[in-house]
Amino acid sequence: MNAPLARRPRRHAPPGRSSATDTVPSHSARAVAPGAALTLAGTAVALAVSHLVPALNPMLVAIVLGAALGNTGRIPTRAAAGLAFSSRTLLRIGIALLGLQLVLGDITALGWQVIVLVVVIVVMGIVGTLALGGALGLGWTQRLLIACGFSICGAAAVAAVDSVSDADEEEVLTAVTLVVVFGTLMIVAVPVLSTMLGLSDTAAGMWAGGSIHEVAQVIAAGGAIGGSALAVATVVKLARVLLLAPVVTVISLHRRRVTGTDGPGTRPALVPAFIVAFLVLVCLRSSGLVPATALDVASAAQTILLTCAMFALGTGVRLAAMRRVGARPVILAAASTVWVAGLALAGVLLISPTV
Repeated sequence: MNAPLARRPRRHAPPGRSSATDTVPSHSARAVAPGAALTLAGTAVALAVSHLVPALNPMLVAIVLGAALGNTGRIPTRAAAGLAFSSRTLLRIGIALLGLQLVLGDITALGWQVIVLVVVIVVMGIVGTLALGGALGLGWTQRLLIACGFSICGAAAVAAVDSVSDADEEEVLTAVTLVVVFGTLMIVAVPVLSTMLGLSDTAAGMWAGGSIHEVAQVIAAGGAIGGSALAVATVVKLARVLLLAPVVTVISLHRRRVTGTDGPGTRPALVPAFIVAFLVLVCLRSSGLVPATALDVASAAQTILLTCAMFALGTGVRLAAMRRVGARPVILAAASTVWVAGLALAGVLLISPTV
């Protein structure tokens, strides 16, 4: 299985089948080059498709392209190191650069009711999904990845939580795939249901930002709703993204407590470096010191880096693996989508007279 997340053995490898990702690959320039070149080629295609069809976000296109290529079985073993580098290092840099999208003043301007709603959505979304997953008999790490991906910010949250958890490769790829599928369905569902419910543009935008998984998916839904929805949806979603840092820190603290002090290197960092960088960049953007030109460059770099990472992640998606994990993760993903969307809608209806 030529999956890119190659940092530890798979716990559920098919018997009798080896993989280039069963050991951690070298990240020397020579080892990384083949996979990096493949990633850049896939990213270029995804960006080109998105340019020709603006409604298609390049990150979503990249995941589909990567999955299509990965399931052909034609990814060479020597590409494993470069794909691993892209799906981990480049993704973390891209997540850090997300901080430059956040202006704390924009979030506080939403009002305390909306800020409380965002916190409730994230916290109760995670808690509820973990409970539902437990009832379905899913393992802790699979539940955690789906809970955070669906409650915070999609694939970026899955990858961030994976960095401080002991999830295996198959669980990560399953969570990412489900984020893409159900988040894409929400792009259509939220605008249609908002119209049926008679929500104002502002209320519909709040619901989109509070319920849809990926930032790109929120932007697509907000644009479909029209009016003031896009701006409101984006700010609400970015408020959810901001909670990625404390959630990852709490998970890291929990795992440090569980793993104990058996030896050096056995516990994750208290706060991963890319989360620290994310928070630093949030503060820097909020200070107003970053010139518009630099923000434009950073935005373009973030898009490219995350598109690279999504392509690399996509190459690890295997249809056979999805069949092997069974229906329970899909059921949890559907239930989590409904749960988070329900929390967001209830909150919007509660506070909509004041927004």
